[in-house]
Amino acid sequence: MKQLQGAPWLLAHRSMLKPNKLVKISLLGNDYVLWQNSNGVVRALPNACPHMGAMLSEGWCVKKPDGNSVIACPFHALEFDHLGCTVIPGSNKKTQSLIQPLELIIQDNFIWSYGGYQPKIPIPNIMNEIATEYEFIGVTGNRSIPTDILSLLLNMHDYNHQNGTHRELFEIEQVHMKEFIDEGLHSHAYLSQPRKKPTLSNILKNPGLLAMPKVLEVHLENFFPFMGLMHGENNLLSLKECHFYLPENANQSRVFVLMYMKAHSAIAHLIKGNLLKLINVVVEQDANILSKIYPDTPQRIKLNNEVGMNWVRRNFESFPSVAEQNLSQ
Repeated sequence: MKQLQGAPWLLAHRSMLKPNKLVKISLLGNDYVLWQNSNGVVRALPNACPHMGAMLSEGWCVKKPDGNSVIACPFHALEFDHLGCTVIPGSNKKTQSLIQPLELIIQDNFIWSYGGYQPKIPIPNIMNEIATEYEFIGVTGNRSIPTDILSLLLNMHDYNHQNGTHRELFEIEQVHMKEFIDEGLHSHAYLSQPRKKPTLSNILKNPGLLAMPKVLEVHLENFFPFMGLMHGENNLLSLKECHFYLPENANQSRVFVLMYMKAHSAIAHLIKGNLLKLINVVVEQDANILSKIYPDTPQRIKLNNEVGMNWVRRNFESFPSVAEQNLSQ
């Protein structure tokens, strides 16, 4: 995949990795195996064994006395260290690196990678700032979606689809675009979204709705192409809903959400689990509609509030160069 090379991608939050358990990840058309050893060190290798191509992620970790671990191939139990070296049976001699490790950038609990490409844009510091000031609630909505990354990004910056895709969940009556600030690969969108009053039945199904006011005053902060951040504020809590997007291959993308909060009321602590469930439903609904679209259909209709989608298209076409900035709206 040539598009978007040089962007940083958040592969995982450390809480998504159990010690000495293998995780398969895909990025920019390549598959990798990711693992964390007993010392908390995270490593990644290409997922294909250099012997006969078995998926290393289907193997297991072999723990060493010093806390390190190596990967055992599920086919012939060849053990590969974090550099991709192994010992051929009967030789008692370690080979040179046979598979090139994926370079990772570890920032505390955040595991980033440029996918082996030269960095073109920096990793923003905002996640480190959020992690310092807010309580981590958890990870939600982690799934692969059978759609290309452009379609995923257009959906995530489509401020009108609340009325369709999420109509039963939020019952938003209309969307008012108050302001869109275009800062090249960084943008802010400020929306006002009046909602119907949720029924008691809806609240019982999703207690997280208690944290949502009659009018959703939304501040969306966007970092092209890898992250969207929803800043939420009400009497119960301050919320940071951090969406991450990854191009797995040309027709497959992954999304997951990290949730942080600052409680203003004891009730906020009681609904943390429900907030995770609520956002998981949101991602599930987005994934469902994205799997049922024809992405190459010519767009013959323009709606109001498509400024975020236009921002995505401009940056996708010009990346890594910054598209000519649109006047803030």
